[in-house]
Amino acid sequence: MFSLPLAEMSSTMKALSAGLSVEGITMYLFWLGIVGMGAGALYLFMMQGSLTKTYKKVAIVAGIICAVACFHYFRMANIYVEALANAITLNEDGTLKEIGKLAAFPTAYRYIDWLITVPLMVLEFPLLLNLGKKGRPLFWSLGIVSLAMLVFAWIAETSVPGTGAWWTNYVISCFCWIAMVGILFTQVTKAAAFLPANFQGTLGVMKGFILIGWIIYPIGFLLALTGNESTREIAYNIADVINKVGFGVACVVAATILSKHEEAGTLPAAD
Repeated sequence: MFSLPLAEMSSTMKALSAGLSVEGITMYLFWLGIVGMGAGALYLFMMQGSLTKTYKKVAIVAGIICAVACFHYFRMANIYVEALANAITLNEDGTLKEIGKLAAFPTAYRYIDWLITVPLMVLEFPLLLNLGKKGRPLFWSLGIVSLAMLVFAWIAETSVPGTGAWWTNYVISCFCWIAMVGILFTQVTKAAAFLPANFQGTLGVMKGFILIGWIIYPIGFLLALTGNESTREIAYNIADVINKVGFGVACVVAATILSKHEEAGTLPAAD
């Protein structure tokens, strides 16, 4: 079997020797994230053509969310591959000898991505309700709470796992998430009460992504306590693809329902 001399192996070729180890699976999931987010962005951008002018922005924002994530996953994958390659020791024949502790994780890039995409995700709710000036309080409350959740999580993530700062900021971030869920199931539910019944089910799916789909993030955060931070990255990568692409599709389905009612003249006006 042909093999390159160790000195001539690229970072990617060396990282591939990790195989199906935890680190190897993490690397593959970063690559899956690139493809999933890219395909999701393309699909969501294309779907705006089936929506009325009022609701095109819902598909556009959903597409932007996946496009931004696709770019950041490309950068995160490169950082992770390089760190993994540097942590790998190979035998003289090019086979894997051992994988040491990775010196760096793409934590900063991940939070830069979330600081852009997460507020856009929760702001899809006010966009769908189309309340105009009446929706501004809802718009600002969801935006501010989501940003606070991320800032405290980032502080926690960059603290030493298991320390007081780590736990304190993690708990505050979780409370912000709970507050966001509370806003969705009270204020958003009340504000959307005037909309058609067939829209309410899809709105429930969207809220379910925030309530249930986002649970994996605080759970993934705790995986850092295992000592292998790649397990945390696995949880984050899987959750990101499901929550961003899946949530975007749910948004477009909801926008399609409202577009059809608008075209038929059966869309009630907000009080």
